Amino acid sequence: MLSQTLGTALGDWCADSLEFGYLGSAIIFGSMLAGIALAYFFTGLSHTALFWAAFILTRPLGAVVGDFLDKPLDHGGLELSRYWASAALLLAILAFIFLFKPRAASKLH
Repeated sequence: MLSQTLGTALGDWCADSLEFGYLGSAIIFGSMLAGIALAYFFTGLSHTALFWAAFILTRPLGAVVGDFLDKPLDHGGLELSRYWASAALLLAILAFIFLFKPRAASKLH
């Protein structure tokens, strides 16, 4: 519960207090997740630590993306209804499922 509140608060702080806006904050947190993915593939950093770092960043990313989709236009959002925002997220999830097909590991872990 506390981690959910802190993650959402981090997203709100970045969007509102630092004035990056919802889209700018989503780009920041998305870039940080992309950096973690690159570190996973190209460094010797602990995969466990990278997993938890990515896990922690998904909460503020989700908060700012959700806010971006449903907040009013004059507050920097797209002002979609809950149904349209849910449909947009569902389409994005399906696109990622079809674009990034899982593959078998090349070696046993």
